Amino acid sequence: MSMLASLVRAHDRNEKAPPYGFSSEKIGFCVVLRTDGSVAEVVDLRDTDKKRSPRMLLVPQAVKRTAGIAPNFLWDKSAYVLGVTAGEGKRTAEEHARFRDKHLEWLAEATDEGLVALRRFLEGWQAEAFVPPLWPDDLRDQNLVFRLASEFTFLHDRPAAKALWRQIGAEGASEPQICLVTGEAGPVARLHPSIKGVWEAQSSGASLVSFNLDAFTSYGHEQGDNAPVSEAAAFAYTTALNGFLADKRHRIQIGDASTVFWADCADAATAGEAESLFAAYYDKASEDDLAAGKIGGRLEEIRSGAQLDKFAPELAKGVRFYVLGLAPNAARLSVRFYWTSDFGTLTANYQRYLSDTKLTPPPRDGWPPLWRYLVELAVQGKRENVPPLIAGEWMRAILTGAPYPLTLLSTTLMRIRADGEVNALRAAILKSVLIRNFKSKEAPVALDPANTNKGYMLGRLFAVYEEVQRGALGGNVNATIKDKFYGAASATPQKVFRTLDAGSQNHFSKLRKQSPGRAVNLEKLLTSITDLMDPGNDPIPASLNAAEQALFGIGYYHQRSDFFRKHDDKTSEEPVK
Repeated sequence: MSMLASLVRAHDRNEKAPPYGFSSEKIGFCVVLRTDGSVAEVVDLRDTDKKRSPRMLLVPQAVKRTAGIAPNFLWDKSAYVLGVTAGEGKRTAEEHARFRDKHLEWLAEATDEGLVALRRFLEGWQAEAFVPPLWPDDLRDQNLVFRLASEFTFLHDRPAAKALWRQIGAEGASEPQICLVTGEAGPVARLHPSIKGVWEAQSSGASLVSFNLDAFTSYGHEQGDNAPVSEAAAFAYTTALNGFLADKRHRIQIGDASTVFWADCADAATAGEAESLFAAYYDKASEDDLAAGKIGGRLEEIRSGAQLDKFAPELAKGVRFYVLGLAPNAARLSVRFYWTSDFGTLTANYQRYLSDTKLTPPPRDGWPPLWRYLVELAVQGKRENVPPLIAGEWMRAILTGAPYPLTLLSTTLMRIRADGEVNALRAAILKSVLIRNFKSKEAPVALDPANTNKGYMLGRLFAVYEEVQRGALGGNVNATIKDKFYGAASATPQKVFRTLDAGSQNHFSKLRKQSPGRAVNLEKLLTSITDLMDPGNDPIPASLNAAEQALFGIGYYHQRSDFFRKHDDKTSEEPVK
């Protein structure tokens, strides 16, 4: 099933979805009219919390605004409805004139008293009448609706208004064509509704499907005719997608990709459980919400490696799951990844990802969400600096079980060389790429004293030299050998290790005087590593390839962590027997 078809299906299965031709919008105020068109009062519809969030109301579907001026039916922002705005508003007068003229045209033959009241209001309204206290300054740039003073039904909810809205839609419909999404004949959407809520995209919304240059068109077609999608299907897929983006239970952030997900299952409770589990797989906040209860217990079983079909067969095969990642691209959206399969396959691929990144000692925060790994690839550790393509490609590989992008390896190595930080998360990334892409059996989970890979041994040896320096000089060294030599040692070891070995002799001499037991232990450890090296097989090569540099980092992390563990246990001062 195609991406758009799956979204249409999600809309059709949602009993709470807005009906065709309507959308949920943020409404701040209601203008209350008397039957003669005068204003009785202005009611603030916003929440009473600190954010004063607008109320979500079902209104006639918003028009798609590109560069032109187009009013919404019976509601809009203050610039259109009243001709007032908080900013300079170069087009405000023109926008209001368009709103007034179109509504006077639409309502010319209306007999409903509510619609007649609005017509009279627009005929007499002047922007200069916008003065407190009747018109609060907070109203500027808010979306407005109308109702009569004698009723509590909004004008757009009146039967006459709904009938008129259907009539307006029918008059603007194009000739029926076969829809590429549903296969049914219907009027084609020239412009698809905007998608709102994608991180870093335009606040007014962006397009998932659009044609605005001749290079994108064919056979003389214009806009939506190039890929015919019926108005009903365009409404359905955009309504479903906007709903998912607005619901924290159906979205997480993966790098720059706003990621939505949904389950298709006959049983709503089972679908909800699958969605909650998926969110917890990749998002720490969602995991915390599930810490207790049935779903939290199942999450622990999954992470322990238990097969989903053994303890939750209804989830493994009975749930079709969809994941869609969208990233901003000017006024448009790009699809970073789209994946669909049964929930059992998704969970198995997630467990494989956990196995790939398993490391001892593990990260301090237990099961890090994916964004924590991605931040390790970012300059200055800022989420906004995460390389966008890597995030999407890695997530796609995790979902599908495919090899990881090799840029994941090169970027991690580059960040380590840049700042010299080899932590659990970066070591786990290096190991995961070696396991997944290179089928490497030389990338151990925990410290492996018998591992004879050149990169791994040299990484351990480098950690020993650093520990000898720390023991001899203490922790107040301005620049350790890691700060000075890690990048060169991991890439071109032959140039560096002779210098490190010479320096270690001076450090050992000082350490023997300060802490003889510690010196003996470190000498034995250093000898045990060098004894593994084959003199006839270039033990300290001129250069290491990317995979060997990754093993260098893993070996360094394992050996350094072992030193820290021994320090914590307060056993490192006693000679090893």
